[in-house]
Amino acid sequence: MKLYKSADDTFFMGECKGSGKNPYVTSADFIDPTKPVFRCSCPSRQFPCKHSLGLMYEMMADKKFEPCEIPEDIVRKRGKIAAKNAPEKAPEELTPEEAAKLAKKKASAAKTAKKAKTAKLEKQLEGLELCEKAVKELLAAGLGTMGGTSLSAYQSLSKQLGDYYLIGPQKLVNKLIFEISVSQVSNAEAHYDNAIDVLEKLYTLIKKSREYLNKKLESDDVANDDTILYEELGGAWKISELEALGKCEKDARMVQLSFWVDYDESRKEYTDTGVWLDLNSANVYQTKNYRPLKSLKYVKADDTVFGAVNVPSMAVYPGEGNVRVRWDGAEFSELTEDDFAKIRAAAVKSINADAKEIKNLLKNAMQSPILFKLVEFAKIGKIGDSVVLKQSCGDTLTLLDCPELVSTTVKQLSILPNASLLENGVMLCGFWYDAASRFVCAQPMCIIPNSENSIVRLLY
Repeated sequence: MKLYKSADDTFFMGECKGSGKNPYVTSADFIDPTKPVFRCSCPSRQFPCKHSLGLMYEMMADKKFEPCEIPEDIVRKRGKIAAKNAPEKAPEELTPEEAAKLAKKKASAAKTAKKAKTAKLEKQLEGLELCEKAVKELLAAGLGTMGGTSLSAYQSLSKQLGDYYLIGPQKLVNKLIFEISVSQVSNAEAHYDNAIDVLEKLYTLIKKSREYLNKKLESDDVANDDTILYEELGGAWKISELEALGKCEKDARMVQLSFWVDYDESRKEYTDTGVWLDLNSANVYQTKNYRPLKSLKYVKADDTVFGAVNVPSMAVYPGEGNVRVRWDGAEFSELTEDDFAKIRAAAVKSINADAKEIKNLLKNAMQSPILFKLVEFAKIGKIGDSVVLKQSCGDTLTLLDCPELVSTTVKQLSILPNASLLENGVMLCGFWYDAASRFVCAQPMCIIPNSENSIVRLLY
């Protein structure tokens, strides 16, 4: 391997023999020591590639590098990076010519972006029409007809929806295909019921989205706005976009009450879910980290968090109930006695008083099928075969495992280290609608006893 370096020690280069006829040329540019740039003429898509790693091994081994001039193409690339990262001048620092040029550039970029956004919305409308036609045909014929050759038609529809920028409806169609396929093989009624739920959400999404997109095109306002439909159609929010809409909270102090990992076979994707309480606002939020199978080595998994998380700025997604939040950068600290007092104060004192709100949120097909709330309780025990939570005010709530979550009611409540945990405390409950009994039930997620400052997690 031939080795070269610049006189200022910011550029290193080497020739490395590979599988090809000619040696590969690999380099490491340290003009910005905090963000080194690695380049190589090999076809690898990894950066740094193995040839760049070899170059760095030679650097660490203090091998002899011959002096060289920095190649012209590297100088040009450095200039482009510097220009891209250079801070914009303040308006008062611009000359009239520079101000006019900048205004023209921004106006041109905005016009191009608006044109592209308009074309995308029009394309989405076309796709929704196609999807609605298929859904109506399925509703008329019945879910039982969705098999054999018919199933291949829906698989084809799923592929088409990707071309129409409808990633959300595409995932629902894939979920529908999966549930029907499993139900036809196993004759499991639960999967057929799941398919009905998916179909209901898909139909609702088509109806609401078409109305939403038509209004945006008619008003000539194609910018993203505060609606859950943007993400449900397949859009991915940036934190900066949510902050621009005012969807953020400052100086949040968060405590994680529950955490688990799901795998969705229809989407080939893991989801890391955390349920959090904002100790300042008493709102219960969720964090979601999506990890597709094909990207597992690129997406870092989330994990359980203990203690308090102090977040300077937290982006809040549109929606109702336990909306999703995200943040970049936070500080960790121990939970204090005052923090535990706030957790207990955030608990619902009367389930009956909140019953209407809970039912309305659970009935909304566009919202999550599970709603998380902190609930005060005086005692938890069995009445017949049912596990029941009783509040100090006398209200009662049936505790029952949600099919979408790992069991905690039967498995975890029976093996608690101390029976006193079932008396006088606060419980995080996952409320869900049980179609079999036609009642709203709740799955226990964690317990915060009044007798001590601790969080006993039942799902982890």
